[in-house]
Amino acid sequence: MTPQPPPVPCRADGRLRRVGVEIEFAGMPPRATANLVQSLFGGRLEVISAHRLKVTGARWGDFGIELDTQYAHPDSRLIDPDAYQDNEWERMRQDFHTRTRELIGDVVTGLVPTEIVCPPVPWDELDELDALFEGLRHHGAKGTDASLLYGFGLHLNPEMPSLAVEDILAYLRAYLLTAKWLREQIRVDITREMLPHANPFPRAYAIKVLDPDYTPDLETLIDDYLEDNPTRNRELDLLPLFAYLHPEHPHALLTNALVKPRPTLHYRLPNAQLSEPGWGAVTEWNRWLEVEVLATSPATLAERGAQYLALHRPSLARRWWTALRRWSRRP
Repeated sequence: MTPQPPPVPCRADGRLRRVGVEIEFAGMPPRATANLVQSLFGGRLEVISAHRLKVTGARWGDFGIELDTQYAHPDSRLIDPDAYQDNEWERMRQDFHTRTRELIGDVVTGLVPTEIVCPPVPWDELDELDALFEGLRHHGAKGTDASLLYGFGLHLNPEMPSLAVEDILAYLRAYLLTAKWLREQIRVDITREMLPHANPFPRAYAIKVLDPDYTPDLETLIDDYLEDNPTRNRELDLLPLFAYLHPEHPHALLTNALVKPRPTLHYRLPNAQLSEPGWGAVTEWNRWLEVEVLATSPATLAERGAQYLALHRPSLARRWWTALRRWSRRP
């Protein structure tokens, strides 16, 4: 399958846009997965801990491979290399901590997914990255539909072509209007629907954002998003982008260690369809482009936004009645 070109193929600096890819699966432990990555894309294998590895200097950059649970890895806050060298009791404590986390990882392997975090890949080379998905299938990796316990996903992190607030708003609006179609096309797995990792946006937030009179500056856009979406678990997670654009923002979510600041969107909706021959990053990229086409078509975006509001926004009488009820309940 060939990756289709986005309507805006390059960043503002003229360089081709890139896409980060993350994939979760079972059936292959991190070490075997890292060996597969190295065999496909070169690089040097680096063991960080028993269940966390990197393949550095590979094609496109560094790949991270690990069990997707913090409890399988040593806590960096409890590891002090200087104290380890100078104090025997401290060495014993740190060794015990490391071995305990390794044992936890051994026990949960197969219950929690292995995750690969790929380096950013130019969008026109995503078909070459799909060799990874073929390799995973060949080596017995299991995707979302292999078990009712597997809520695994594939995440795309497409670079924004522009960081202007009006362009971010256009992409957000386009996603809100395309989300239902994407869910139907992907057929989001029932286990993933029950888990909180890729929840839809609240309708009230969609109504606010799609209102043509909503013209926020960056600060307002971020604050409104955090007020209505105080979570990482949205199908389109804007926290990494907002943390990148506003590093001084005081909200705890934007300083969370799990939020990696970057000039990208974080699209979390797709299943990990490893049982489906030919499925991979290109499949989901080509679906995602429906959002980008709409985001860059202002007239169509405005028309579809108006249709959404006509269907879902409460009537004026109902809004007055709701406001009156809220007023009457004030102490």
